[in-house]
Amino acid sequence: MTHVCLLGTFETKQSELAALTDFLEDLDLEVVPVDLSLGASGEILPGESKIHRMEQVGQKASLTLEKGGFSAAIALGGGTGSEIALNAMRSLTIPKFLITTLPFDPRHALADNGTVLIPTLCDVQGMNSTLRQIFERSARMVKASIKPTQSYEQVLSVGISLLGVTQKACDEILPRLTACGIEPFAFHANGFGGAAFTRFAKEGMLHGVIDLTLNDIVRQLVGGPHVEMPDRYSGMSHLPRVVLPGAISFFDAGPYDQMSPEQLERPHYRHSGYFTHVKLLPEDMRCVGEALAADLNLSQRPCVVILPMGGFSSEDRPGGAIEDLSLREQLADILEGAAKAYAVERVPHHINDAETAEIAVAHLHEILK
Repeated sequence: MTHVCLLGTFETKQSELAALTDFLEDLDLEVVPVDLSLGASGEILPGESKIHRMEQVGQKASLTLEKGGFSAAIALGGGTGSEIALNAMRSLTIPKFLITTLPFDPRHALADNGTVLIPTLCDVQGMNSTLRQIFERSARMVKASIKPTQSYEQVLSVGISLLGVTQKACDEILPRLTACGIEPFAFHANGFGGAAFTRFAKEGMLHGVIDLTLNDIVRQLVGGPHVEMPDRYSGMSHLPRVVLPGAISFFDAGPYDQMSPEQLERPHYRHSGYFTHVKLLPEDMRCVGEALAADLNLSQRPCVVILPMGGFSSEDRPGGAIEDLSLREQLADILEGAAKAYAVERVPHHINDAETAEIAVAHLHEILK
């Protein structure tokens, strides 16, 4: 039989976990339970005590998972159980599933996790027909995920970062990569996708990088939602890299109606209902540029920074809402002045121009040799 790990707080979700176990076993899956209970015996633990206990339980579960040789893992939980389960399953590369009420913003937990979320809508608090249907479907998903899959030939792979404001640049780069026999992996530089990008790089899944869009560093140092990723740029230092400053001249202030008066006074535009892009101040660009240069100077393989002086994003262009040549020149001066382990090349084009893509891919193709 195929071994599947089932994670949950058996102290508080005993009947629900038993029902899920039945559905899994009906599909000839051998279920190995991993209890995430805090051992509070019904008492409400004080905040810090609870968090400490959650960390202990999660670490113990993680060790069990790593040694278990499981074919898949599935967890069931509310807020506490889901948080522990996601942390425990983080390093696993087998299929992972979490049945959850989604009582939290999942982006921070899933940024580099790769777990499939299965929302219940109703709470996991006593069995009902909806939960039975969800459990049955979830069990079938687990079963299907561990069937032998087609093997694919491994080819050269390159990671690319993008946002909507650099999408045209990515669209120009991708066909040029595939024409060279290179397989592209694209990641959103939205404060969360960069964590997965870094994990792919550190775990040997990429042979090179075109870091087209650098808004992750702006989110960490100036503003915007993000997950902590201190190695976003240093974690790729072992790979050949081409770096472009896409989306580096603005920060995300969120929905327009939630912006502060100070933000509204600065040049900005509504990218969508969820995102408003606000132009950086010179002191912001100095902070961002110096931090970026420090990380790039850790490069162990060839690294080329291409600076498209015609604009760094779709609205950083002549007549654009956040157009500012002085910010571009400021960043260029900082990166050129600090360069030790990377080269810098200024080009007159806009980042979304075909000429910029041609230059970027040509540089990467050369350093990959």
